[in-house]
Amino acid sequence: MKKVLVIEDNENNLKLITYALKRSGYQVIAASNGTTGMELATSENPFFIILDVDLPDINGLQVAKEIRANSLCQQIPIIVMTSFAMRGDRERILSYGVNGYFDKPINPLTIIQEIHKLLGV
Repeated sequence: MKKVLVIEDNENNLKLITYALKRSGYQVIAASNGTTGMELATSENPFFIILDVDLPDINGLQVAKEIRANSLCQQIPIIVMTSFAMRGDRERILSYGVNGYFDKPINPLTIIQEIHKLLGV
């Protein structure tokens, strides 16, 4: 079973994406802040990472930048799921080296198909 790291501080959003991932056969590892998320990215070597931007300790974009700078984690796909959907946000977020971007709220019935398409799996 492939592991997915979800870095999300909102309990409802975490439940929703966890439901979708588990329904598709993934094991979910969760972090409610960026610091713990970066530690888990290194220690757990997830198949991919779901990352929120608005985290309580470190901005999610800084988390993405730190993960990309870590030689142990550089190849792990990072997918941002955020409510930041203003003009220019998508381009700004993708400039941090993430693999994809999805607006919240997500549809738990289709999000995994969208993720697989994005990752080419």
